[in-house]
Amino acid sequence: MRRVLVDPEAPQRDALQEAAKWILVGGIVALPTDTFYGLAADPFRPGAISRLVAIKGRPEGRALPLIGADLRQISTSLGPLSRVGQRLAGRFWPGPLTLLLSAPPSLARGVAAGTGRVGVRVPASGIARAICLASRIPVTATSANLSGQPATADPDEVERTLGAAVDLLIDAGPTPGGAPSTVVDVTDERPRLVRAGAISWEEIQAWLNLS
Repeated sequence: MRRVLVDPEAPQRDALQEAAKWILVGGIVALPTDTFYGLAADPFRPGAISRLVAIKGRPEGRALPLIGADLRQISTSLGPLSRVGQRLAGRFWPGPLTLLLSAPPSLARGVAAGTGRVGVRVPASGIARAICLASRIPVTATSANLSGQPATADPDEVERTLGAAVDLLIDAGPTPGGAPSTVVDVTDERPRLVRAGAISWEEIQAWLNLS
């Protein structure tokens, strides 16, 4: 594994381009997000997704979350959001809100894992967004840990547990950690809370009622 130190406030363009290069050829990149470190892979490449699942020891049948650079990239790659999805994205992205969308058939099978839906968000991490932008597609953002183990904010822990299996580690120092993203299903006009998280369901409902 290659480990590249980056400045979280002003990440080197070369490092971001290297991360994108690995992702686009089917590699696995560990990168910082606004919570913990995640594993980025091309969700449209079946081989990359199979490798990612094997690296984590992740049971089959569990969907993989995605992150994107912005709403435009997500809509272009995954399809347009519903009206309520657009309203929530406009208010809470970038940030800890994952929206469940209908999964397009172009996604590798293991991403939606038979659910017919895919979770995606725009993270508050500038590095994560920049890597998505350089890759020109949303990427996976499952936590950079072995399945069943806690997510980590420490790049040293990522290297210790996954170093031999990952192609590149973008090391921006410890990440903030914190509560997981709130997950809301917006495949219908009536949104449904799937997982409570950093943004309260009450705040989401209040925004929808006021906007």
